Amino acid sequence: MPEGSILVVEDMPQIRGLLEVTLRFEGYPVESASNGQEALEMIKAKPPVLIITDILMPQMDGYAMVYRLRKDPETRKIPVVFLSATYVTKEDKDFALSLGAVRFLEKPIDTHDFLLTIGEILARGPGEAPEPPDEKKFYEGYRLRLENKLRQKNQQIARTENLLYALPDTQRPAFEKLLEETRMHRDEIVSDLEDVIQQLKRLG
Repeated sequence: MPEGSILVVEDMPQIRGLLEVTLRFEGYPVESASNGQEALEMIKAKPPVLIITDILMPQMDGYAMVYRLRKDPETRKIPVVFLSATYVTKEDKDFALSLGAVRFLEKPIDTHDFLLTIGEILARGPGEAPEPPDEKKFYEGYRLRLENKLRQKNQQIARTENLLYALPDTQRPAFEKLLEETRMHRDEIVSDLEDVIQQLKRLG
């Protein structure tokens, strides 16, 4: 077993709970956080041996969190595994790996593959510290990922709204809940994108 805990960073309680139970069943010590900001505070107080993080989260998403980890020499070596059901294009994955992530897994996870991945990473140890990304290059790539995802979310919202008009009353609640969740994700992306644009303006 590793000397230290695995940190799970995930805003959805059901998924966070599933990951915690899966890892603890194998005997791993686990801590968890619900967003990147909370995770950074925990990491500063007690660095984990491995971080497993979602990307789309409120307050601070996974991309921004890992960028901050890589900029800090104290946390640069901590291996990171990205999990995502939203950021799954080749460009999304390439950007995640450019931040120094060791693996990218799509949700829903295959439990066997997930545990094999965790075991392999921990057996290998932290390895070499990846070079921190260039600040301007990071924010330019980050902006592209956010803009692309915002377009997708707006399309999903429009399709769901159109579908609601055609559905019988009995089927509406499930799609109304889906619409509410998609709007919430859209708003998180907009907030992140506004922050990124401000950073790019600062960098000139």
